[in-house]
Amino acid sequence: MNDAVIETAELPIIDMARLQDGEAGETAIARQLDETFSRIGFCYFRNIGVSQDLVDRLFAASRAFHAQPDAAKRALAMNATHRGYMAPNTSVIVTSSVAAVKRPNNSESLMVMHEVDPTDPRYGTEVHGPNQWPDLPGFRADVEAYERAMRAFCMRLLRPMSRALGLKPDWMDPFFDFPTTFVRLLHYPPQPPDSPDDAFGSAPHTDYGFLTVLCQDTAGGLEVRRKDGTWLKAPPVPGTWVVNVADMLSRWTNGRWQSTPHRVKNLSGGDRFSCPYFFDMDMDATVECVPTCTDPGNPARFPPVRYGDYLMERLDKNYAYRKRG
Repeated sequence: MNDAVIETAELPIIDMARLQDGEAGETAIARQLDETFSRIGFCYFRNIGVSQDLVDRLFAASRAFHAQPDAAKRALAMNATHRGYMAPNTSVIVTSSVAAVKRPNNSESLMVMHEVDPTDPRYGTEVHGPNQWPDLPGFRADVEAYERAMRAFCMRLLRPMSRALGLKPDWMDPFFDFPTTFVRLLHYPPQPPDSPDDAFGSAPHTDYGFLTVLCQDTAGGLEVRRKDGTWLKAPPVPGTWVVNVADMLSRWTNGRWQSTPHRVKNLSGGDRFSCPYFFDMDMDATVECVPTCTDPGNPARFPPVRYGDYLMERLDKNYAYRKRG
């Protein structure tokens, strides 16, 4: 594999403000999405409807959480429904299609997911369960506000995405009546410059679900693999979020949109904080090739799959807390 890192930026910035132009703006965004998702699977978005004040509060909340004593964080250890604190060196991406990953990720995080009412019959099954909240002033309110803003952005994005695939603008909507969402507050400690080549804050991988929306601080360290095997830096750009295709979306489009490998090495000399938001379909949604992405000369490459089954298989294989006992 070519491990060269390219310094020149190639990832486009898509402006959601164009939606103010109605159908013409939606169509323009759709064209940009199809081009970049087909070519590399990553881009930046700006003007997504999230204030800088909310972003600042989110990162302040993350820093406050990770600054707590180890015992306080471990008291919120991941529960059976994939919510809570993930300690350093407890996640090995064994399902990576990119590399034979043997070292655990050198990062820690708090995972918060979609809210599920305790009276819901799904409560307590799969990933439908209680979030775990630290006793920090304003923490829950700020994280929940960010989740709502991210969800609203992703729901708006469904229309241009559907248009990009030649579908009716509302075609994707029914798959997201009860979306599966993750807010992950990540902390990467600094890596020594002479650390082994296979030591990562996040080892090379693709994301499991539909779409990832990443907010990162100024430390840098995210890299995206191009089709020729070289790695492209995706540095922080003020006022933007990095958006990438994940496995289920690539599968849905029969590979037309690629789920691109990416990795993180924090060589900044200081701490790195980031917050990926994972926006996925309903756990009960069946993912099969969309009708516009197959024809007699291009048959469906993957059988239909229930998204929840696919997700749980990967969680079971990749996370130490699911192997207890």
